Amino acid sequence: MKVAVVGGTGDFGLALAHQLAAAGDEVVIGSRDAERAKQKGAEVGVLGAANEDAVRGVDVVVLAVKAEAALETARGLRDAIGTTPTLSVASELRFSKTGVRPRDGRSLAEETAQLLDAPVSAGLHSLAASSLAAGAAEGDALVCGDDEDAKRLALELAGKVVTGRALDAGPIESARALEGMTAVIVNLNRRYKGHAGISITGL
Repeated sequence: MKVAVVGGTGDFGLALAHQLAAAGDEVVIGSRDAERAKQKGAEVGVLGAANEDAVRGVDVVVLAVKAEAALETARGLRDAIGTTPTLSVASELRFSKTGVRPRDGRSLAEETAQLLDAPVSAGLHSLAASSLAAGAAEGDALVCGDDEDAKRLALELAGKVVTGRALDAGPIESARALEGMTAVIVNLNRRYKGHAGISITGL
C-alpha cells in the first residue's frame, strides 16, 4: 500500500509513518515545508514532500495534523487529494482544571468528509505517539466510515500498527465517540501515569 501521512513531521505522524514503513508500506510524509518533510522522513526511512505533492498518486491519505489545523488543511488539499480515500485521526480536546473533554457537536471526521470529494474514514484515536514510537501499539484499533472500500483500506492500515485487531466500528457518525475516546484516554493517562489503549473483548 502507498500511504501519504499529512502532518508527518509531528510526533504522531512520524511514528505512524515509521511503523507503516516497517510493515512494508511505501510511505511519504507531507508538510507545508517540503525540506522539513524530507529531513524528518530520512530519520525514519521514508520519503518527504510538500503536502500537495505527498497526497498525489497514493492509495490512502492519513490526515495526521493537529486538530486545530485539520479542517483548514483538508480544505486546502481538496483538489490534490481528489477522490483518494482519506483517514482522519485527529481529536479536538478541551483542557480544563477538572479534566479533558471532547469537542461538542459533530466530529472532525464528519466535517472533513463535508470538505473533501474523497471518502473519509476515522480511526486510530486510541493510539498515542509515544506508543507507536516504541513499535506496534498494544490493543485494538477502531475505525469507522460510510464508504466500505475506503474503510477496508483504513482497517488494513490500522491492523499493521497495533498488536491486536483493527475493528469496524460502524458509520462515520461513530467518529464522535472515537474522538471522544481520546479525551477519556488522556484523562486515564494523567490520573494513573500510564499509556492506556483499547482492547475489545467478546468478539
